[in-house]
Amino acid sequence: MFKKILVANRGEIALRIQRACREMGIKAVMVYSEADRDAKYVKLADEAVCIGPASSALSYLNMPALISAAEVTDAEAIHPGYGFLSENADFAERVEKSGFQFIGPTPENIRTMGDKVSAKQAMIKAGVPCVPGSEGELPDDPVIIRRTAKAVGYPVIIKAAGGGGGRGMRVVHTEAALVNAVQMTKAEALAAFGNGAVYMEKYLQNPRHIEIQILADKFKNAVYLGERDCSMQRRHQKVLEEAPAPGIPRKLIERIGERCVAACKKIGYRGAGTFEFLYENGEFYFIEMNTRVQVEHPVTEMITGIDIVRTQIMVAAGEKLPFAQRQIEIRGHAIECRVNAEDPYKFTPSPGRITMWHPPGGPGVRVDSHVYTNYYVPPNYDSMVGKIIVHGDTREQALARMRTALLETVVEGINTNIPLHRELMVDAKFMAGATNIHYLEEWLSQHKR
Repeated sequence: MFKKILVANRGEIALRIQRACREMGIKAVMVYSEADRDAKYVKLADEAVCIGPASSALSYLNMPALISAAEVTDAEAIHPGYGFLSENADFAERVEKSGFQFIGPTPENIRTMGDKVSAKQAMIKAGVPCVPGSEGELPDDPVIIRRTAKAVGYPVIIKAAGGGGGRGMRVVHTEAALVNAVQMTKAEALAAFGNGAVYMEKYLQNPRHIEIQILADKFKNAVYLGERDCSMQRRHQKVLEEAPAPGIPRKLIERIGERCVAACKKIGYRGAGTFEFLYENGEFYFIEMNTRVQVEHPVTEMITGIDIVRTQIMVAAGEKLPFAQRQIEIRGHAIECRVNAEDPYKFTPSPGRITMWHPPGGPGVRVDSHVYTNYYVPPNYDSMVGKIIVHGDTREQALARMRTALLETVVEGINTNIPLHRELMVDAKFMAGATNIHYLEEWLSQHKR
């Protein structure tokens, strides 16, 4: 096992990894930008290294600075968390060429699954069902573009091959708007991701967003840890997540879970990963794979009792998965609400000093957050300041616990989206379960403030 790991991230995930390291008796080196000097995990660190100014390009995305920090502290491995460089194959390669272990998949895995076109092709070969669409990258030829759309059937969605985070997508309803939409998405993709490749898929009208969590080791052992429902989204960004997904028969989950495991074995996948699907009319359609730990991993941890971050570290150190599929049991129900520093209805960012931070407690309540009273939320990064996660024996109990937890939570000095979560927890359709990916945006349009 590693003696020292460098955590190449910030915020709540940096603290989450630090906690896993402490529990395992591993020293954690925390890196920070000048804007994050006062973060909780920096104050609690075994060792901390400043890697640059507030700008992420000059700090958390600065590969030489991160590798130098690992060198000067004698770290043996680097955990990238999520976001930033976590799905950057070049970074994973540079980490391993510099003599460190990358806590995640191999650079080859990241390359294959990070490009959505090659990921889809790999999944088709592995027998995982995919959304109908173009066989690969769309060419520049307008005739072929129109012919492809006609074969797929309108409406279609144009997606950036190297996209993520809900960016680089455009829905097209008519042939007249098609070619222009493809050109605009290509230009946006090139500017945002440095990759102008786009592809086409059938636009499903009312799907749910269901994902399967997997864990795999280098000995071709792989398991799936049930599913998560991440359908409550705004502009393709998840707002809250739950597990298991309400109303989907277990047999369907088992069937798609087994296919994901088979796909992992086929491509030689290592580490934690998530297969994301759209689910409509009893069918699953693969859309992409995230080759890292997810923001919403705690709901899976709560219903399985498996520590995903700890397992990531174990398999990166060359150990076998400590459990088999038959040992994984799903117990109860879990819900996670993302707490963002933003206006709850206009979604404008609200950085600044937190003058009061009082998190909730009680049975089945977990709070993952790096903030505290008098902490200054910098304007330079993602607006998420924490996550409230609850577990109950039933979905109804989990909902009741979340309502109580949200009422107990006090955050002063900045705006947060907690008022929005409080309303959603008593919304009749959400309480009934099985809302689709468009539900929240429709709800917001009807509840304008």
